[in-house]
Amino acid sequence: MEQEQAQKPELITWLQENIAAEGGMAFADFMEACLYHPDYGYYTGARKRIGRAGDFFTSTSVHALFGKLVGRQVEQFWQLLGGGDFTLVEQGAGEGHLSLDILDALQQQAPELYNRLQYVLIEISPDHRARQRERLKQHADNGRVIWSTLDELQPFVGCFLSNELVDAFPVHLVELTSEGVREVYVVNSGEGFAEELRPPSDPRLEDYLAGLPLQLPAGYRTEINLMARRWMVEVAQKLERGYVLTIDYGYPAAERYAPWRNTGTLMCYWQHTTEENPLLRPGCQDITAHVDFTELEQVGERQGLSSLYFGEQYRFLMGLGFLEELMALQAREPDAQRAQELRLTLKRLIMPESGMGDTFKVLVQGKGVPGDELLCARRIADIPLPQGDFF
Repeated sequence: MEQEQAQKPELITWLQENIAAEGGMAFADFMEACLYHPDYGYYTGARKRIGRAGDFFTSTSVHALFGKLVGRQVEQFWQLLGGGDFTLVEQGAGEGHLSLDILDALQQQAPELYNRLQYVLIEISPDHRARQRERLKQHADNGRVIWSTLDELQPFVGCFLSNELVDAFPVHLVELTSEGVREVYVVNSGEGFAEELRPPSDPRLEDYLAGLPLQLPAGYRTEINLMARRWMVEVAQKLERGYVLTIDYGYPAAERYAPWRNTGTLMCYWQHTTEENPLLRPGCQDITAHVDFTELEQVGERQGLSSLYFGEQYRFLMGLGFLEELMALQAREPDAQRAQELRLTLKRLIMPESGMGDTFKVLVQGKGVPGDELLCARRIADIPLPQGDFF
């Protein structure tokens, strides 16, 4: 079993030397190094990150049904675009679980689409790329899967998919003070690191805050994801015609920056425990921040993308047939205990609080697409509910 050490001395030394040379490092740069340093970053090193042996669970690690339902929505995208050649781009696919589940589902249930499909994976982590190649070998051998970079990606017709990508972009950490906006810098402190408030490193940080739909009080601390803005522009420019499907945890701006959320949303994950201090265990723990979906929508609109759907993951999955699929899976399971375990497992995808149902949101944007209602937008009131105490 793969086990990750609690410290990466090489990364700590690299950070300390760069901080000493520059007199400090903006938190966004610190976070980027911790996650994506070519040799020592959390996402670039060889380790198990997802599942029981890793640091966290994702929707794709819960059950293949998640990928099957996403594939069902992708199939409708293809139909609405005319049923021709179709490119499905997935960025940040991790170990390739969602990719495999989508490809398996399309191969079985939509063979015409599968045979016209080019599945493009954009992945900066050498470790993840290697795991993807192993997991997706059959589909790659069928000519369905290739790897690329966002820069090298050619303009395409189809869908750009991401699942838990934007939350892992490096964020600027800012705090409102009586003297104005201040940015968190990381400085050396003994054997570790400490924070220091300084004037913003980028004027766009103050512009971002000024554009929010509410006034934030002094003492308010939050994160600003400038990389998400740049990413949304790049994605929109690559998409000639089609859809952008973004799945992540986050909120609309009014909720993301609510007055009571005055310590931000930054969170770290290590061996299935949460940690609020991102300066600990550099390179060994995941660091994330909730997504501002309003920003993605507004940037997308300026780039020609229309917002077609936004809602909680449970609504998205229910609209695509989650309950019907779950009942069918249960009917095929003769063992009552295993059927109950299946229900409890799949509940995590749609239930709030301890599950993922309302923590995760889904945004669908489109460019040059027809106005037909999407399958995922089916109203819950129109879904036939099982009788009795199904869950």
